[in-house]
Amino acid sequence: MAKKYSKTKLKSFRKSIEEKMGNVSDEVDTIKEGLGTASNKMGGVTPDSIFSLHMADAGTDSHEQEKSFMLLNRESDYFKKLEIALERIDNESFGVCKICEGLIPEERMMEVPNATKCVGCKEKEKLGLI
Repeated sequence: MAKKYSKTKLKSFRKSIEEKMGNVSDEVDTIKEGLGTASNKMGGVTPDSIFSLHMADAGTDSHEQEKSFMLLNRESDYFKKLEIALERIDNESFGVCKICEGLIPEERMMEVPNATKCVGCKEKEKLGLI
């Protein structure tokens, strides 16, 4: 590896990632609360809509439940990626591009802490050049 972030920088990245993990955890809890017992087997009819048995209302409720499950999955996946980023901090490979082994800019790592490629390599990969 050509370069690595200093231990001080890695500590600041860790702090930022842990804050993001806290936010994601809070969002997951909120989504779970919103789901509540909505995952019952009443065909999309939630306790909130028990008195509105109109098909359109039940369909809307079912759609909202499905959307909540998708958000829950997305947030859970992001949380796992942040955990992996913490592992990369521990082995000091955080912020190093997996392709060119160059240092990924600090700004990118603060915004996308689960990034494993620099912008240039990511673009080349998307274009099929790598």
